[in-house]
Amino acid sequence: MGAAYNKRTWQPRRQGAIPTFHYVNTRERERERGREREREKCLQLKGRPARRGTIGQATSIQGYPGQRRRGDRERGGCVAAPGTPEANDNITIFTRILDGLLDGYDNRLRPGLGEKVTEIKTNIFVTSFGPVSDTEMEYTIDVFFRQSWKDERLRFKGPMERLPLNNLLASNIWTPDTFFLNGKKSIAHNMTTPNKLLRLQDDGTLLYTMRLTISAECPMQLEDFPMDAHACPLKFGSYAYPVSEVVYTWTQGSAKSVVVAEDGSRLNQYHLIGQTAGTENIYTSRGQYTVMMAHFYLKRKIGYFVIQTYMPCFMTVILSQVSFWLNRESVPARTVFGVTTVLTMTTLSISARNSLPKVAYATAMDWFIAVCYAFVFSALIEFATVNYFTKRSWAWDGKKAMEAQHPKKKDPMVLSKKSNNVCSTGVNFTPNVTKDIAIATISNSTTIQMKAAEPKAPDPKKTYNSVSRIDKMSRIVFPILFGTFNLVYWATYLNREPVIKGAVSPT
Repeated sequence: MGAAYNKRTWQPRRQGAIPTFHYVNTRERERERGREREREKCLQLKGRPARRGTIGQATSIQGYPGQRRRGDRERGGCVAAPGTPEANDNITIFTRILDGLLDGYDNRLRPGLGEKVTEIKTNIFVTSFGPVSDTEMEYTIDVFFRQSWKDERLRFKGPMERLPLNNLLASNIWTPDTFFLNGKKSIAHNMTTPNKLLRLQDDGTLLYTMRLTISAECPMQLEDFPMDAHACPLKFGSYAYPVSEVVYTWTQGSAKSVVVAEDGSRLNQYHLIGQTAGTENIYTSRGQYTVMMAHFYLKRKIGYFVIQTYMPCFMTVILSQVSFWLNRESVPARTVFGVTTVLTMTTLSISARNSLPKVAYATAMDWFIAVCYAFVFSALIEFATVNYFTKRSWAWDGKKAMEAQHPKKKDPMVLSKKSNNVCSTGVNFTPNVTKDIAIATISNSTTIQMKAAEPKAPDPKKTYNSVSRIDKMSRIVFPILFGTFNLVYWATYLNREPVIKGAVSPT
């Protein structure tokens, strides 16, 4: 036969029937038998009994008798290498394991129902924090949310201690009904596939990880704005199960279960100065529930507000005080200074409030703007006072203007000239004298009478360079008061520790 040529043997399927033959490669059979002998020898060296059987035949959902767990390859075990027929057999075995685990499994019932409380261990890894909205009092956070629990219904024995499973299996098993109490909006990422991870250990412990983007409420107390600090909470727990059925705990304790990536801050106006984790219990009509709390501590950056609000207010107040150095008669110039600075402060006050929620109390910035507005308005009132006293010509407000407006008049002079060149005075001449009366008689002594020139009233003294005493006092009092206010204001808010309301100590 051709068997001697191609080393193949022809075997009939059954005897006494129509001879239908199939052929088996003897070399492949010999290799399989050799691998079987090596496996049996390996198991005998490990002290485990070996059972003969065809490779790939699993007698139960626990797999074939000779299988080993993960790490046997490093320890000189008998696990097949990837790509070999034994690896393909492992896939078949795990498929049968999963089918056996889900056979009769009811995902509507929690683990340990009626026997013990289900413990859910959680931890959070923050990949991105921010932005924070002051007007909406909320913040956005991107996290890897991890939950771990034990379901003894999913225990198995196989060549690996942990099975990396697809996220599709999560819909076939029981998962915690975790929800975020203060969450406004939550997004589970699904690109390019649902960002979920599921791991199953041989003792039935599951690890379930999801990537979430959460927008949560952050109550803010803005009395110290913009030198304020806040504690933004993230609260989550079971929606339906009370503490008598489901209990939440932190995986690594409250100190290490909430971690923020080093480059995870996406904040322009805040510093993320730390985070803490804790637990609290809430009581409702349906029972007691466990609430897990993570607080993120934020401190506001003041640089933006110094440039946009504080410096313009400071310069506006200084500009309003320049009018004290202008002449009090410069009514148009001083009026423009006063009105312009008042309108500028009004605009700054409105723009500063646009970035804040409409709270009923005054913030630290509101107090600063209010005092600056008072200084600017006082400068305008000061000019009105100076102008009023100037019109009334009060004696103490500079020199009297009345003296300059009513100068003294001088008497007319009469000159007489005699023949001996002696001039005498005392003869008065009235203006517009007729010619007949003005004729002089020439005699031995000739008298020449001359009409004295009519005196003119001198121009009144100009008082344009006079300085009001009110202006003199304002040049000193206003800068001193404004400087004192700034010292007290900045020393008060910059040197005191911010009070973070709503924060809880880790437990």
